[in-house]
Amino acid sequence: MKNFSNRMPRLGTENAFSVIGKAKKFEAEVLAPAGKKLIYLQIGEPGFDTPRNINDAAIKAINDNQTHYTPTAGIQILREAVAKSTNKYAPNDYTFEDVVITSGAKPIIFYMINALVDEGDEVIVPNPCFPIYGSVTEYLGGKVVPIKLTEENDFNFKIEELEKSITPKTKLLIINSPQNPTGGVFSKELLGQIAEVAIKNDLWVLSDEIYNEMVHEGEHVSLASFPGMAERTVILNGCSKTYAMTGYRVGWGVSKNKEMMKAIEQLACNDTSCVNASAQYAALEAVSGPQADVEMMLAEYKNRRDLLVKLVNEVPGMKCVAPKGAFYLMVNVREILNKLNITAEELCDRIMKEAHVLILPGTVFGHFGEDFVRFSYVSTQEMIIEGMQRIKAFLTKI
Repeated sequence: MKNFSNRMPRLGTENAFSVIGKAKKFEAEVLAPAGKKLIYLQIGEPGFDTPRNINDAAIKAINDNQTHYTPTAGIQILREAVAKSTNKYAPNDYTFEDVVITSGAKPIIFYMINALVDEGDEVIVPNPCFPIYGSVTEYLGGKVVPIKLTEENDFNFKIEELEKSITPKTKLLIINSPQNPTGGVFSKELLGQIAEVAIKNDLWVLSDEIYNEMVHEGEHVSLASFPGMAERTVILNGCSKTYAMTGYRVGWGVSKNKEMMKAIEQLACNDTSCVNASAQYAALEAVSGPQADVEMMLAEYKNRRDLLVKLVNEVPGMKCVAPKGAFYLMVNVREILNKLNITAEELCDRIMKEAHVLILPGTVFGHFGEDFVRFSYVSTQEMIIEGMQRIKAFLTKI
């Protein structure tokens, strides 16, 4: 048989899923026979079920036989609702024509990079970061140029780092605020500086704002809200995180650049034809319906954040500051790594096997994560307390 394409070895993966697979195998083969279980403090899955009114909207859509093809860009009423919602935090008079609905938010990453990047083009990505940005860039023959997010700067970067990273080959900047994996939120000042640099250097920007509703301190600021940015920025967003709808797979891209949105729609047509029809009606209810459940979830995430930060800082060798957004906590463990002469990957493996708690090494999210492990505070407060007790006991005895 013929060989696979030369592109395939360049395609990475979301290593968090690989870690989960390894953990599930360990739990089934080792812990379960002994009547034990893992505590999962790593996953980026919302810690709540989808609100009832959203599920009811999906059921009604099925009963109404909304089970056929829709336009590739999505049903117009949902696109209108997304445009209205986006205008609340990025007031650019977005209309339904500026919105393309996709099968989850992740395709927007694939489609935009596909639309822009040729062999050798450069994509600047703050790091640590969601690994799919780099995976898709390298798969398509582009080069990832990382700039460091620094702990002492609340996981913002210095604008000088961005400026010196730009070359004639730079095509795209990807930003994510609030961030996965750090929980960092870019300051309004930095976002304004990014806008100036992007315009000066004629850069496209993919602004991943999937956690826009999950800001614990202050309010979300969109890069697209700055003058001159609506036409060169694609906002990535969706239902997965805010509305606990990961399995529904509904996301979207929003931009005032008609050529870009046409390209994204064309790529989506070649890829999936359209998004699941009943899921689009569920998304419509999510975006335009009551928001009390979103407020409840955000309040509880903040409570869990405060609890986890307190407990982490009580563990010798672990230190962190409270993240301002999302539901992730990046914890500095350099002291422990040096003491044991191991890597973050080895530390997480030992914590899984000996303390029976699953967390992620920072290197899953790039080279600049080497001093860190990542927690997620979507688990219940009881599970957070139990998990941290196990980790503290394990680290105290070694």
